[in-house]
Amino acid sequence: MKTLTVRLPEPLVADIEAESRGRKISKSDVVRERLQNARHERRRTKSLAGIADLVGAVDDLPTDLSARRKKYLHATRYGQKRPR
Repeated sequence: MKTLTVRLPEPLVADIEAESRGRKISKSDVVRERLQNARHERRRTKSLAGIADLVGAVDDLPTDLSARRKKYLHATRYGQKRPR
């Protein structure tokens, strides 16, 4: 593992030290966890941003569509041949 030295504001250092003492783990472990969590949050945010414009784009669907999708598709005649 490589070593990295950073300068942090006093309130942040105090927060990290308090969490370290409370959880009985090293300050380095606390910082590693926080950096890892931030990385996962950024990924999740990017994924959600990609579909954000689609959320709520379809109106007038039944609230129980996930449970009764076959019945809904049958009722709307989806997938059946239509006359020309």
